[in-house]
Amino acid sequence: MSHSVEIGAAYDDIADLYIEVVEGQLAAQPLDRAMLDTFSELLRANESGPVLEVGCGPGRITDYLSGRGLDISGIDVSARMIAYARGRYPNLRFDEGSMERLDFGDGTLAGLVAWYSIIHLPPDRVPDVLSEFYRVLRPKGHALLAFQAIETSVAVEAFDHRVALSYRWSPPRLAEVLRDIGFTEVCRMVRQPEPDERGAQAYLLVTRDH
Repeated sequence: MSHSVEIGAAYDDIADLYIEVVEGQLAAQPLDRAMLDTFSELLRANESGPVLEVGCGPGRITDYLSGRGLDISGIDVSARMIAYARGRYPNLRFDEGSMERLDFGDGTLAGLVAWYSIIHLPPDRVPDVLSEFYRVLRPKGHALLAFQAIETSVAVEAFDHRVALSYRWSPPRLAEVLRDIGFTEVCRMVRQPEPDERGAQAYLLVTRDH
């Protein structure tokens, strides 16, 4: 069984609980909304275009960004998450798919969001996935990544996520990986955990210059 299939099956197994936990969560997270709103504003200022959320889960972030005027769709490896998203947001497009092989042509997307979706990737596979993000973004396109952060000299650290093994990244280290691929950093934010979170949360907004 491939890694993507394993992660999809793990989320299928806890889909109902996961959806219940994250439902309405964004309304209580003004800093998270600020990053999403900044991403939306930058895309609209650049005439926007197609946007993709990779690892969209139940579709809440896709829906939020659609409400901010973006032409956005979502993909996920969990069939149950996609089924829920399609039923909950019938005006939006959701498809099963893996971030490791995006079904989009080179330079076709104005924006891409990976909202806590790279966290389950083994660290050695992250550069290839970020290169795939770079491939599908057009020049001046933006990507927004959210992830659990580690604020020590350690670059990346495994932790026991409730669904599957995950990895916390040092924001400077992940920014370095993005830079090596060709991205330019626009903004970086690290916020302290909410009461139900087990560590700091980080957000990186980057652009493809060429």
